[in-house]
Amino acid sequence: MGDLKITMTRSLIGQKPTIKKTAVALGLKRPNKYVIRKDTPYIRGMIKKLEFMVKVEEL
Repeated sequence: MGDLKITMTRSLIGQKPTIKKTAVALGLKRPNKYVIRKDTPYIRGMIKKLEFMVKVEEL
């Protein structure tokens, strides 16, 4: 398993609290910023929950 580059494409304003907490747990705080995380099932599940507001690239 490699690494994933996760970029937030939408703002957290107006989102449900669970969505906000998931984004913060991934390390995403502002739109157009990215984090690099290991590709694990746990991280993939978090991405699945935020799929409408993130872009994912494999490194």
